[in-house]
Amino acid sequence: MKRARPFLDSNVLFSAAWSKSSRLKLLWEIQGANLLASEYVIEEARRNLETVEARLRLEGLAQRLRVVPEQLETLLPAGLELGEKDRPVLAAALGARATHLVTGDRRDFGPFLGKTAAGVLVVTPADFLAIMRGPVRRR
Repeated sequence: MKRARPFLDSNVLFSAAWSKSSRLKLLWEIQGANLLASEYVIEEARRNLETVEARLRLEGLAQRLRVVPEQLETLLPAGLELGEKDRPVLAAALGARATHLVTGDRRDFGPFLGKTAAGVLVVTPADFLAIMRGPVRRR
């Protein structure tokens, strides 16, 4: 399998930083994945975290990401129905040539989950972890 380049949405970053025991930190332990995010999603996660401890956890996690530049929304295909606040997320993922957009946002990205949107597979964190771990062998 070629090296995965998952782009993490702000809700994934928020959830990973919110609790020191968050299982989403498993994303940072995946071999063969270059985790990506933009300053836009990092800032959105930061803005929504209420405690100093959670913000510090976010900063530690963000240091282990490749921060990619913001992209013009002209990268998005015409007619794509996506909310205004989510368009920069997908545009940054496309501009970074992400293989996956990892999001827990079922309300806005729900119609795209499990599908390829403009060349990026949109998945939940659990789905991405399952993809990267490979098929489960049954005895």
